[in-house]
Amino acid sequence: MKSTERRLLGLLPRRVLVVLGVVTVAQGVLLVAGAWLLARAIAGLDTGPLPALAGVVAARAVLAWAAEVVAGRSAAAVKHRLREALLAAPSSAAGQAAGGDGGGGAAGRVTLVTRGLDAVGPFYTGYVPQLLAACVVPVLVLACLAAADWASALVVAVTVPLVPVFGALVGMRTAELTGRQWGLLHRLGGHFGDVLAGLPTLRAFGRAGHQSRVVRELAAEHRRATVAALRVAFLSALVLELVCALSVALVAVPVGLRLLGGEMALATGLLVLILTPEVYLPLRALGTRFHASAEGVAAAERAFAVIDAPAPVPAAVTARPAPAGGAPEIVLEDVTVRYPGAERPALEGVSLRVAPGERVAVTGRSGAGKSTLLLVLAGLCPVESGRVLVDGVDLRDLDLREWRERLGWVPQRPHLFAASVADNIRLGAPDAGDEQVEAAARAAQADAFVRELPAGYGTVLGERGAGLSAGQRQRLAIARAYVTGAPVMLLDEPTARLDLLSERLLVQAAQTLLQGRTALIVAHRPALLALAGRVVRLEEGRVTADDPAPATRTRTVTGTGARTQAGTGTAA
Repeated sequence: MKSTERRLLGLLPRRVLVVLGVVTVAQGVLLVAGAWLLARAIAGLDTGPLPALAGVVAARAVLAWAAEVVAGRSAAAVKHRLREALLAAPSSAAGQAAGGDGGGGAAGRVTLVTRGLDAVGPFYTGYVPQLLAACVVPVLVLACLAAADWASALVVAVTVPLVPVFGALVGMRTAELTGRQWGLLHRLGGHFGDVLAGLPTLRAFGRAGHQSRVVRELAAEHRRATVAALRVAFLSALVLELVCALSVALVAVPVGLRLLGGEMALATGLLVLILTPEVYLPLRALGTRFHASAEGVAAAERAFAVIDAPAPVPAAVTARPAPAGGAPEIVLEDVTVRYPGAERPALEGVSLRVAPGERVAVTGRSGAGKSTLLLVLAGLCPVESGRVLVDGVDLRDLDLREWRERLGWVPQRPHLFAASVADNIRLGAPDAGDEQVEAAARAAQADAFVRELPAGYGTVLGERGAGLSAGQRQRLAIARAYVTGAPVMLLDEPTARLDLLSERLLVQAAQTLLQGRTALIVAHRPALLALAGRVVRLEEGRVTADDPAPATRTRTVTGTGARTQAGTGTAA
């Protein structure tokens, strides 16, 4: 028995195994009793056993129903516990364990939690009860055969081991094929979910047809794997049926000859012929149940890999508290970051100093490492070498939870939840009152459009802010950062994909947000770069330029369109 099967068995409460074991023993005893009564009735010794035989049949039916109910409820309880454990597992662990084949992610995890764990049911409702029957019934029946006719019992005892041997040989191949089949299903489900999530982008770039072909190829590969597994399963059934038929024939032929020669009583011969197939039946049925539960075992193995994957190490209890007070100084010393499996580092030897209250813009082409730099400062991306200092304290020594409470974050695509506008704004400050929420919205240039919504600040948004424009969502993200009062702000291209009017409103909001705060701004557009005092350029993960903003930079005065020379105050 594989370790996964042993672990699945260990999830069953002991009382359930005891109940199933008692029911199986009772079924074995009733089987022997029914065979004896049937043999006497057929031999014509008397007709009295017929009512008793009917009672035995009814009792076996009741016990089979009871075993099915107990096993079904236990299976439902175990699947519920496994689903809870999977949902409680860290997303990073799920990505590493469940998505290691390239088809993981959120969609692959959904496939595992739904279809995958549903396949675990047959293990408990079919395989486990049949396993108990295979351990108990052959022993009871063989003992009865030995008492009735030792020669037939000897033949059965010699041939019975052939059934599990052939079953194990075919079963190992079945387990391998079923594991591959489940892996392909997991990959197909994960890829299909990702395609659905990105369908608008695929259609915009004319790649929907290509992904349709990819999904079709994955489905065909899964179909071929399923057919291969079924082919072996049917072959297993044929082999086991052949072994059992030959074994029964080795008993039936001598018994028939002895009955013709008058060497055996008719009732005894009938009892032997009735009981002999019952020795092989539980073992043969066990092979069938094993094939039915193989997919569930493969899914459970992947689920256990997710559950057992090491969770991210939380901040140490002895971590130093984050420096309190106003805007801190942030220093990066020769920082190198490399993502798992990447050939080149995302950041390489980056050194940078951001003075308290200074605004630094970070520019560079896509993939230069700008977003990675912000993730490092947020403590969300570990460094391979070098260190990050906050007011002289290494970021790795700080309590990251406290440090993140001092950060304001405005990403490219802020996530708005299916909640009220006010609750979305106060996400980082749950205790903020209505006045603070409205003040933050005014500072973010969002108050006007919020009040035009059907219920104002109480309007419940759709998931991901459905119903709002990109600029409105970005301004709510700035309001969310503003209400926290965090002294450090990280802005990751908040004006990307915005029209000029939305950009102007957002830049005004960002100017209010950044006053008196240390800030790093990932930006490309001149309007946002104008808010910074320095411009740092990244190329392939390295700092290639670190220049102060020119003293003669031209700035646009909001609302007038006049231009003045920074530092001189003269009109352009």
